Amino acid sequence: MESFLSKSIVDFFIAFGVVFGGSMLAGMGSVFVMAAPAAIMIDTASRLKIWALVAAVGGTIDPMRVIESNMLEGHLSPVVQQVFYILCAFLGAHMGTELIRWLCKGAA
Repeated sequence: MESFLSKSIVDFFIAFGVVFGGSMLAGMGSVFVMAAPAAIMIDTASRLKIWALVAAVGGTIDPMRVIESNMLEGHLSPVVQQVFYILCAFLGAHMGTELIRWLCKGAA
């Protein structure tokens, strides 16, 4: 149980970090090209959301294979675990996106 919970938390923060860190760095880069940082950050956060999810769950098709093979064999516990990992990663990416939107709300 401990590894399940720790992997869920790590997946959340990986996805959150990809979105938040990538958007912050894009905002800093936009200063060099004289573009509006807030607009660039919001756009980057939206575009990075799906990639943050992919990075957090492993970056390959393996989670989908685990779901498929265990579902066909009738083993639902691994399927629920994989879906929960994906849900935690999505929640992290979404919270990172919303934090960037909130930070840039007054500037955009």
